[in-house]
Amino acid sequence: MPDTLDPARQDDAPLATSKHASAAVDIATEQLIEPRGDTLIGRAVTINRPRNELYAFWRDFGNLAAFMDNVERIDVVSPSRSHWVVKAPGGKTVEWNATVTEEIEDALIAWSSDEGAEVPNSGRIEFRDAGARGTVVTATILYDPPAGVIGKVIAKMFQREPAIQARRDLRRFKQLMETGEIATSSRTRAQLEEEKN
Repeated sequence: MPDTLDPARQDDAPLATSKHASAAVDIATEQLIEPRGDTLIGRAVTINRPRNELYAFWRDFGNLAAFMDNVERIDVVSPSRSHWVVKAPGGKTVEWNATVTEEIEDALIAWSSDEGAEVPNSGRIEFRDAGARGTVVTATILYDPPAGVIGKVIAKMFQREPAIQARRDLRRFKQLMETGEIATSSRTRAQLEEEKN
């Protein structure tokens, strides 16, 4: 039952869409086991695939680089730990270790970056049945941008800001899971090589 005293809890829309930003960050922080960061983003997408298939694909963290454009690689260290290497503005990369902090099979994966991460972050991916339409996948992420506000502005200029990337990555995840491929508007290097032959 929604908490009528807290305006950010009055509906089931993603917390990041709340008009009460500070209350939404507080609620997100309450939901995360190890809150890391103070900038909240949230995105949701409906994918026409069963919840258990989407969960299983996401849970194999090695799969995430297939649709997360800025992720160079994810090294799976153990079932609950992984090492992330992510592109940053200016041709640089940032790295961190992440630990799964909560998991409900076919429903939820929550994580937190380990202490000392270049980009402290935490979040959760939720998978919820949407009836005949498939599954609603919701990403809620708290993070601290590198170099604070200036880093956030630079990241936006280079389109590597997490809010922009989360929207694109979920759209790419949807394409991959529904069609088996990710649509691009340009030709790949392999396609250009084929045309030359």
